[in-house]
Amino acid sequence: MLDRRYQAHSLFTQWQKNNCHFICRIKGKTFHHILEEYDIHKGSHIFFAANVLLGTPTASQTEEPLRLVGYTVDDKEYWIATDRFDLTAEQIAPAYKLRWDIEKFLAWWKRHLKVYHLFARSKNGLMVQILSGLITYLLLAIYCHEQHGEQVSILRVRQLRNQIRNETREQAGKEAVLRKTSQRKRKRVKKTTCNFLTGHY
Repeated sequence: MLDRRYQAHSLFTQWQKNNCHFICRIKGKTFHHILEEYDIHKGSHIFFAANVLLGTPTASQTEEPLRLVGYTVDDKEYWIATDRFDLTAEQIAPAYKLRWDIEKFLAWWKRHLKVYHLFARSKNGLMVQILSGLITYLLLAIYCHEQHGEQVSILRVRQLRNQIRNETREQAGKEAVLRKTSQRKRKRVKKTTCNFLTGHY
């Protein structure tokens, strides 16, 4: 799902060769050679639907046909190019709008969880990171509500982080003391055993 600043006909061709699907808004003045035009339902906000080649033969024309859909929202024209021939024009138009829903979700995610990078690129990897983030937020929401009677805030998240960090350090310190105590006991037992075997007390 791409905005028009990412329009690149050579990339469109490469993605099609690699079987990578895309839906991209393109500039309204982009030249297109119509291969097959589709009928438009009367009264529809869609005013154009066709299979086309984008660009001119002398200026980076796409090698493979694309579906081009034109529609209006609040008197503003949108042109969408895609390789998804299995979708109708009525499905392609709202699909681009989903881009903004995704952008708003990621903005919320960054704002509340301070996550600025995706650590995975595969579908399963992205789902794991997103679901982990949502679970973390829900746990924080429960904590803030039950312990402080308020919504999630960065202040509470920082306090909780510091509390967990301090408890972890304290626990690590206790474990270190126990290890040292255990090592001393083993040394004493070992020394006593050696003295007993050699007859030196």
